[in-house]
Amino acid sequence: MEAITTRDTKNDSIIPDDEKHRDDMCAVVIVPVLKQARGAAAAETVAPTRSNESRLEEAIGLARAIDLTIAAGIIVPVNQPRPATLLGTGKIEEVSALLDEHNAGLVIVDHPLTPVQQRNLEKEWRAKVIDRTGLILEIFGRRASTKEGTLQVELAHLNYQKGRLVRSWTHLERQRGGAGFMGGPGETQIEADRRLLQDRIVRLERELEQVVRTRQLHRAKRRKVPHPIVALVGYTNAGKSTLFNRITGAGVLAEDMLFATLDPTLRRMKLPHGRTVILSDTVGFISDLPTHLVAAFRATLEEVLEADLILHVRDMSDPDNQAQSTDVLRILDDLGIDEKERAERIIEVWNKIDRLDPESHDAILQKAQSRENVIPVSAMSGEGVDRLMDVISERLSGVLTETTVVVPADKHALISWAYENAIIDNREDNEDGTVTLDLRLTEHQALELERKLGGGPKREKEDWER
Repeated sequence: MEAITTRDTKNDSIIPDDEKHRDDMCAVVIVPVLKQARGAAAAETVAPTRSNESRLEEAIGLARAIDLTIAAGIIVPVNQPRPATLLGTGKIEEVSALLDEHNAGLVIVDHPLTPVQQRNLEKEWRAKVIDRTGLILEIFGRRASTKEGTLQVELAHLNYQKGRLVRSWTHLERQRGGAGFMGGPGETQIEADRRLLQDRIVRLERELEQVVRTRQLHRAKRRKVPHPIVALVGYTNAGKSTLFNRITGAGVLAEDMLFATLDPTLRRMKLPHGRTVILSDTVGFISDLPTHLVAAFRATLEEVLEADLILHVRDMSDPDNQAQSTDVLRILDDLGIDEKERAERIIEVWNKIDRLDPESHDAILQKAQSRENVIPVSAMSGEGVDRLMDVISERLSGVLTETTVVVPADKHALISWAYENAIIDNREDNEDGTVTLDLRLTEHQALELERKLGGGPKREKEDWER
């Protein structure tokens, strides 16, 4: 996606040509705090909320993710939102002075703006204005690298842009069509643009339907191979990609940046006892994720629904990690993973404990010991990762059957199957060419192995649960 400029090809700027002298990559970030909305939310729920300073820091981080220079960042209390401009006249003048002082040509408002509010603010400030949704769309447009990701971002962007076709030059307001003076009016320029956008949206949706079918075929193939799927989810910049690289040895981009990675990545990996699983690194979540993106990325997010185990990665060095966790769980709930299912399928991974001071570090370790399904780790240093791998292995093992089998000389191919699907405790290579294996595997796998052996020699031991 093209960099943000004062003239968007899809939404012609209202800024006159003689005033386009400001630095379009220099931005002022505004975080409106709606007091009435915050008070109503507090009355309805006790869910943790992030501080205003944290919201500002996140908004600045989002802006820097697309290489913008931040001239200033301010928190703006809003007693009563204005339908026309959201902000009051005093704050509008204050921001205008900041733009003049820093020669900034861009204002980022960390709040949804209606098309009318965006247009009016651009008039007042003589600068380009984008809201939180537009900013996230810009970031996703930069990060998308696969065809699927590009299609999803473009679809979300067009749906967002469809309601913002605002033209300013009068010659574009003329209606065209018809013959002579008495010809009936044709479609306006805006109507023509809106029709073109809708046609493009329909084409993209058809292409994404093919993507969905392809993903379903890939999932069907994976189901034929008995490899469990483990999905990483979490708030953006929680360290998912760093943990993914630590566990699998992959080279996925991992930077201290919001939305450093976008397209999902899958890798095979072996657990400590030899079992093979598929690890999936998904796009990071964020509060107030635009509905356009949730809809467009549903095919990608559905990878989480298919997972046998979900690792919820949390940045414990962030003071607002509890509020971030609430946002992630809310999105999982929207995807169809309810509270009961989360208790069965989710392991909380408390990441970045290496950033904590010694006292907080020890307190986190002690707190984790008193809670089920919580593993403190440092994806950067590797602390706790071995314990996490053991827990994943335990959770995916279920009830295991301890069994001894004798593999005939003509069925040695089953030995590799056993190493892939079971836990091998002991192996003996006999003189007659047979191989004796002491192994642990699930009941389903035990029946499959018995079928493959053709009812060959097998000695059952006791069942036990790991």
